[in-house]
Amino acid sequence: MFCCGFMWKSGGEDLQGFYPVRPECQPDVPRTRFKSRAGKTLSARRWHAAFTEDGHLDMEKVLRRIQRGGIHPSIKGAVWEFLLGCYDPDSTFEERNILRNRRREQYGAWKEECKKMVPVIGSGKYVTMAVVQENGNPIDESSVENQGWIVKNTVTDERVLQWMLSLHQIGLDVARTDRYLCFYENDRNQSKLWDVLAIYTWLNLDIGYVQGMNDICSPMIILFDDEADAFWCFERAMRRLRENFRATATSMGVQTQLGVLSQVIKTVDPRLHQHLEDLDGGEYLFAIRMLMVLFRREFSFLDALYLWEVMTNFLHFFSWFLVLLAVIVYEAVRSCCVFIIFFFFALSAVWVMRIM
Repeated sequence: MFCCGFMWKSGGEDLQGFYPVRPECQPDVPRTRFKSRAGKTLSARRWHAAFTEDGHLDMEKVLRRIQRGGIHPSIKGAVWEFLLGCYDPDSTFEERNILRNRRREQYGAWKEECKKMVPVIGSGKYVTMAVVQENGNPIDESSVENQGWIVKNTVTDERVLQWMLSLHQIGLDVARTDRYLCFYENDRNQSKLWDVLAIYTWLNLDIGYVQGMNDICSPMIILFDDEADAFWCFERAMRRLRENFRATATSMGVQTQLGVLSQVIKTVDPRLHQHLEDLDGGEYLFAIRMLMVLFRREFSFLDALYLWEVMTNFLHFFSWFLVLLAVIVYEAVRSCCVFIIFFFFALSAVWVMRIM
């Protein structure tokens, strides 16, 4: 999409094989442009060299490398645990192993708690049909669709009822999440995604489950073999993004970002802004998906991951980065790439100032 080549250079290692696409889906999937570049991309060798003997990580060196060329897929999971704040770069190998084991035990306990209420959790399957009515009464005919499991008694606990009412919606979204990837041809991988989302929802009923969380969680499931590690990375990502998914009868979580996007477009292209106003599109609701799921559906899987990695270099300006990126995508389609180069150099300058 970005023809200037600032983000994607020609040449380099083709990395699509790490996330293969189903043959029948290839014509409909955006072409991956990101390639690993020697001396630019954070490689396994550079990653391991960034640690001291006892495990302290030189995070500034790592961030510089990521900003220049992203992360090689072979180490994405390990690096993301630091980018998302799962581990302190100043911790040691031993301290991280202790924390990892403690978190896995905690996730296992939460999973067992949920499994007692919904035995499908952890079974390698997931539900796609409502299991209870809104008044808490069971739905007998849900048995076949929900792997033979049904709620036998009326659910009277409001918290449990709220959670159970969301489980089938999670399942419906899981069934269509990144279906073009060969990874999700395995039903057990889909069930892992459902388990993580269901457990996260149980622990965060103030937000609950909102469509789009599946797009944020899916990369974690793909990058981590251990389900607990995937959960904790997703949980850390949602700490930054959860307010985007909060909605009331009168407002949406991304409303502030939409307002900023409106002002930016009004400044950059007043005629377009006025045209949208005339079409009753001045609130920029068409950009909700881009901002909520971080452009997951606008780019190929690998390119979206690279984009997220660049975003981590602008943590203090995260919401503003999303808005600027939305403008950049628009400008890339609309006109020349001078605008793109300008903004990425400007954002790079902000990043350099932060680490100096």
